[in-house]
Amino acid sequence: MEKKFMYVDDIAVELNGEKNVLEVIRKAGIDMPTLCYHPELSIYGACRMCVVEDDRGRIDASCSMEPRDGMEIRTNTARLLRHRRMILELLLAAHDCSCTTCAKSGNCRLQELAQRFGVRHIRFPNNKPRYKKDYTSYAVFRDPNKCILCGDCVRVCEELQGQGILNFAFRGSELQVMPAFDKKLGETKCVGCGQCAAVCTTGAITVNDQ
Repeated sequence: MEKKFMYVDDIAVELNGEKNVLEVIRKAGIDMPTLCYHPELSIYGACRMCVVEDDRGRIDASCSMEPRDGMEIRTNTARLLRHRRMILELLLAAHDCSCTTCAKSGNCRLQELAQRFGVRHIRFPNNKPRYKKDYTSYAVFRDPNKCILCGDCVRVCEELQGQGILNFAFRGSELQVMPAFDKKLGETKCVGCGQCAAVCTTGAITVNDQ
């Protein structure tokens, strides 16, 4: 069978059943930034950190692009760098950045990427309302003020654990992740597996060690 290749930053990468362009990029040894992608979960494509630029100048999220023979993409152009920095700045502007007291500090994906891309100044005010923290679960602690809406906790709860305890509620600027009917985790049938805390990219859901 004739081999098929796509070109990532001028590197020829053989295609061998990869389900998306992101997998091909990582196969080429390139550390592509992501916030909402998890290889064991369905594709959500919300964070747009993994965007690439094709040979026609079009930008799209690599996690939701199907690789094809002869495709040529760039992963680190000046345009993409500006795009990623803007995404991080907007996420940080709507995020409770109390990093020094956060249990995830030093192991936070958002913090890591902000440092990696040199986001030191946030130009936008945080106009989001403050939400109550949820200490009711014996297994995990939930702080909605740190949520960046990546959806990993929603998908792992539904797709891997089969529980569906967490989901998105409301729309637009009021969008939140929460149990149905705004219940506390302790009021749901949560089994306390902790998988939501394991995949959370920030300190929005952490293991309850109190």
